[in-house]
Amino acid sequence: MKKKKRSQEELDKVSCGSAKTFPTQLNRENYFQCPIWFADAPQFVEDLNKASDSYIETSKKNLKKDIAKRNKKLGDRGDMGHVFHSTPLIADPNFNQLTNYIGATAHNLLGEMGFDLTNYQVFTTEMWVQEFAKRGAGQHSLHTHWNGHMSGFYFLKASEKTSRPIFEDPRPGNMMNLLPQKEGTKITYASHQVNYEVKPGRMIFFPSYLPHMYTVDMGYEPFRFIHWNCQAIPKGVLNIPRGEPTKGDQNVYVQKK
Repeated sequence: MKKKKRSQEELDKVSCGSAKTFPTQLNRENYFQCPIWFADAPQFVEDLNKASDSYIETSKKNLKKDIAKRNKKLGDRGDMGHVFHSTPLIADPNFNQLTNYIGATAHNLLGEMGFDLTNYQVFTTEMWVQEFAKRGAGQHSLHTHWNGHMSGFYFLKASEKTSRPIFEDPRPGNMMNLLPQKEGTKITYASHQVNYEVKPGRMIFFPSYLPHMYTVDMGYEPFRFIHWNCQAIPKGVLNIPRGEPTKGDQNVYVQKK
């Protein structure tokens, strides 16, 4: 007599001793995400480059003796490895439009993240411009901005040949258990770093706790950018209106619902 072929369900009953099975699909929910925002606004590059020229020239002048001393000791390396850093830009009226936009936009971005800012004002507390060495090797190692809530960049001189920012996963626990990625060129849940292409006029906002660094610049083309930090400060602590979003202002990022 020919034996009847058993179904997969019957085989499962024999192997498991039960008709019960575990789910083959799971519902996924994403938590503890870290946002990064970017936009392109090249229309301000020319004016802000001109406004920042004197700051960079002053920084180069201040470091001239140190560079000459090093070159005398180690050989002619020009400005290799240096980053020319300006003094604060916030008090300069040439940067007022950018400063106010940054503070107001940071306010809306923090609100979009879910923070209640009813009793807070958001201020652009720090802003400076920096330029990497003409001879190359300028860079920034991994760091965060502990004294801010929202930070960002606006690129004035940049290209695919210059340095670029790299952001790193801010979750220490994830860094402790790194496994190899299937595809290193794709951004997945396994990625621990993300890098952004840069060009003149590109603007990036990110939470200040997000670790970031800049790749080593090769000196092929000029690299200059503005960097800022914003803080949410309880109302009444600082009686300064700057940084507050204005109703109906079309030149401010609008918070998404």
